[in-house]
Amino acid sequence: METELKAVRCNAWGQPETLTVETLPMPRPAAGEVLLRVHAAGVNFPDTLIIQGKYQFRPELPFTPGSEVAGEVLAVGDGVRHVGPGDRVIAFLNTGGYATHAIATASQVLPMPPELSFEEAAAFTLASGTSYHALVDRAKLQPGETLLVLGAAGGVGLAAVQIGHALGARVIAAAGSQDKLDVCKENGADETINYAAEDLRARLKELTGGPLGRYGGPDVIYDPVGGTFAEPAFRSIGWGGRYLVVGFAAGDIPSLPLNLPLLKGASIMGVFWGEFARRDPKGNARNLQTMIGWMQEGKMKLLVSKTYPLEGAAQALRDLEERKVTGKVVIVPEH
Repeated sequence: METELKAVRCNAWGQPETLTVETLPMPRPAAGEVLLRVHAAGVNFPDTLIIQGKYQFRPELPFTPGSEVAGEVLAVGDGVRHVGPGDRVIAFLNTGGYATHAIATASQVLPMPPELSFEEAAAFTLASGTSYHALVDRAKLQPGETLLVLGAAGGVGLAAVQIGHALGARVIAAAGSQDKLDVCKENGADETINYAAEDLRARLKELTGGPLGRYGGPDVIYDPVGGTFAEPAFRSIGWGGRYLVVGFAAGDIPSLPLNLPLLKGASIMGVFWGEFARRDPKGNARNLQTMIGWMQEGKMKLLVSKTYPLEGAAQALRDLEERKVTGKVVIVPEH
């Protein structure tokens, strides 16, 4: 077995350009752990915050960013029975994914569907897991309801579009350019809003009917963006609507007047998938298995728009920050 690995390292809080690629000793899996050869690692918006020390948790410096990987099992620790050496798997980590090898907790390792490539599998857990948990566990989205997805062409947004479509909802996708909206239409959106060129509230009134603030409006709003669109979106929500707070890709954390949920009988729901997965690994595994079934049935397909080498991790994160990414992008280490 190899004695060294290569990994992207964050040695101090900062921007993507401060990251380095270093050679480190190969770890051994402890009891309940799995050692993986990483074939692909998903790049996610929280990674841009974690390296700046701005996320919900702060790893100890230095560390390797990256929370979702697909690869091959090299070794397992005591007590691990459901996977073994040679198995192709998907894993969710706290950190450590941007590397040629990684250690994962066994409960967060799943057999990889043979229909998926490593790149597709690495794009699966966080975006799809977040969106499924948000729409099913939190909002309990029902067939026939109207779902508005903000930032709909990004990783979690596009997953929400596909999941909403698979659940039988009417999906309205909102994004900032026509080419992004075209991708959303290809992935299950029924209607689209270009909020760089159209008034969000006026367009929602046109699409959902009824005078704003009284009868019309989406039943569920999925918001991974925050910023300036949060309040107009919430003002447009339907009676009894559910507003899902998923993230703040715009950079600004919005403040909403609390009379708005009162007047609409609406709920504001937080979505923290990573903590859900930690607290309820069996429930998370069930969610992921449901979506794997959908992919096998052709109801859901993962879009990987670009791959980067380990040395390109900084550029991948910068492209994500600057909203140049459609769907998901992944890092593919060289072995």
